[in-house]
Amino acid sequence: MSGMREIASRHNPAFKALRAVAEDPRRQGRALLDGIHLVTACLEHGVQPRQMLVSEGAQNNPEVAELLRGASGAECLLLRDSLFREISGVSTPTGIAAVIDIPVAPPGAAMGDVLMLDAVQDAGNVGAILRTAAAAGVREVLLGQGCAGAWTSRVLRAGQGAHFSLSIREQVDLAGALIGGGQRSIATVARDGTPLYELDLATPVVWLVGNEGAGLSARLLTGATDRATIPLAAGTESLNVAAAVAICLFEARRQRT
Repeated sequence: MSGMREIASRHNPAFKALRAVAEDPRRQGRALLDGIHLVTACLEHGVQPRQMLVSEGAQNNPEVAELLRGASGAECLLLRDSLFREISGVSTPTGIAAVIDIPVAPPGAAMGDVLMLDAVQDAGNVGAILRTAAAAGVREVLLGQGCAGAWTSRVLRAGQGAHFSLSIREQVDLAGALIGGGQRSIATVARDGTPLYELDLATPVVWLVGNEGAGLSARLLTGATDRATIPLAAGTESLNVAAAVAICLFEARRQRT
């Protein structure tokens, strides 16, 4: 690890570049991982950061020092605490962050279940869904138009490191991918579908999950081979989308084990 380069001004070109990554990771092709947990997950999965960022107040933190030793070869920047908070976006950051190249999904057909998200807009929901997918053993997640960016800071925080266990593709033509895949697909709907627990989920499927309010697009509903509804208590209209995904994926896991 080379010596730290100090960043003391918002007008510093390096700081401006960091702010651009934080604000629009997809356009920059890079993501900012903020916090000890995310940086640790990154390193444990063999992802080499381009840059390591440290706040002045965290210089003597032993956990931060250990992470810096594990990221040999990365440029190390020392930021004023106020600048670090601006990049982090949280009021009390831990003082360590990493900039990485957004991983490219591997080519070829997916093995096992696939999860397709259609205009799921809330960053917390997208992050929670990615975390659930990783925990349930799903490895392929496709995000269509209108979804919250997978590598934005809020989604990364909610995902808690799940990103590094997944193959994530964004801005996908979901209907085209569905038609081209030729795999059994299940559209999750709030009502009038087959009760989830009556479906045979012994073999991999493509799960289709829609927008928090509008649900799935007509094209995806038409293209799906099945529709599933989670039975709810009387007087209840719907579930949070992240909770619904968790129920579906773990029902499939239950049937297979």
